Amino acid sequence: MRTHGHEHRHGHCGPQGGGGDFERLRAAFGPFGPGGPGGGGPGFGPGFGHGPWGGRGRGGPRGRARRGDVRASILALLKERPMHGYEMIQEIAERSGGAWKPSPGSVYPTLQLLEDEGLIASESDGGKKLFALTDEGRSAAEEGPEAPWEEASRGVDWEALGEIRQAGFGLMEAFGQVWKTGSKEQRDKALAVINEARKKLYLILADED
Repeated sequence: MRTHGHEHRHGHCGPQGGGGDFERLRAAFGPFGPGGPGGGGPGFGPGFGHGPWGGRGRGGPRGRARRGDVRASILALLKERPMHGYEMIQEIAERSGGAWKPSPGSVYPTLQLLEDEGLIASESDGGKKLFALTDEGRSAAEEGPEAPWEEASRGVDWEALGEIRQAGFGLMEAFGQVWKTGSKEQRDKALAVINEARKKLYLILADED
């Protein structure tokens, strides 16, 4: 029995490419390519996949380099002035250069614990809790590190990371344009370029010419 309309062909993944083309695309990019976590199909965009520029994973584009000490960070911030919980999260993110933004799920339980220990006290401020150090808490804060959040950003070259992201987005944009609008021959050439670039990058790590 014949069916009307488009015939379904196994392996097709888009208007211009079959499953074979898509598998070659994935092979060219490896774990960075579409089809992996965070990636899409041939009409991909900036959420292209994992790597230094891709993904909408935890933390967003900036993510976090390392997890800092939430308890020590809260005490260090409250040495300066009373703050709301959300304000502390924003301050830590800003002071770590975006390397670490603690989640509410880690900050608010820590605030409750510090309050139970008598190190901080809270009062209502416009429907929100405003936290401040107690005398005992100030003593504990003075004994702790001045800027615990700096540990999270240590060793991260943010300028270089920005350049990598920019280069990655440019590469993906150019390749995506060829994939979506190019002919079969042009797409094959684009895949060859990507494969060759990938090999050369690995040769850099191998310290070969």
